[in-house]
Amino acid sequence: MSSREIEVKFPVEDAAALKQRLIEAGFHEETPRTFERNVLYDSTDRRLRSQQAILRVRRYGARWVVTHKCLPRDNDPAARHKHREETETAVEDGEAIGSIFEQLGYAPAFVYEKWRTEYADGRGHCVLDETPIGFYAELEGPPEWIDATGSRLGIEPSRFMTLSYGRLFDAWREQTGSSAQNLTFAEIPR
Repeated sequence: MSSREIEVKFPVEDAAALKQRLIEAGFHEETPRTFERNVLYDSTDRRLRSQQAILRVRRYGARWVVTHKCLPRDNDPAARHKHREETETAVEDGEAIGSIFEQLGYAPAFVYEKWRTEYADGRGHCVLDETPIGFYAELEGPPEWIDATGSRLGIEPSRFMTLSYGRLFDAWREQTGSSAQNLTFAEIPR
C-alpha cells in the first residue's frame, strides 16, 4: 500500500502524564505496549541515506512489515511537518525478505528498537515510543490535525521535530560520545 505519511515527533519527559492527556483528549489505546525492531537496509555507498530514503524490515510484535520511504516530488525541506511517500506491506517472513535484500546488494545499515504504544482518535494517531535514548511521541495525520492536537495536548510547536530515529541517534551519539552503532537496548542499556 502506498500513501503519504505526515508526522512530527516530540520528546516526552512524563509518559504517564501524556497518556492521561491523550485519554482526556478523546484518544483510545489502539495497540498496547509492543516491542518493535527495525532493520534498515542500504547499499555499501549509503545511496538510500544520501537520498533521505529508507528500505526497512520491521518486526512489530508477531507482525512483519516491509517499508520503503522517500521524499515526495514536491518536498519542502523547510516544512514544519515531515512528509514522506511510504509504500509498505505485511510479509510472512521478514528474515527471508532481509536475505533477499542482501542477495540484491543491500546490507543491514542500522538497527533501532523501541517499545511502542499506539493511540487514535478517529482522525489521526499518536504513538508513544520508549527508545534506548528516551521517550518520544509522534503525531501522524493531516497537518491541521497535528497542530490542533499538539495544542490540545499542551505541546509547544517549537518542540515538534521532523528528524528520523536515525538522525536523533546521530545527535545523541555526538552529544554523549557513545560508541554505540545501533539504537538497540543491548547496545545502550538504560
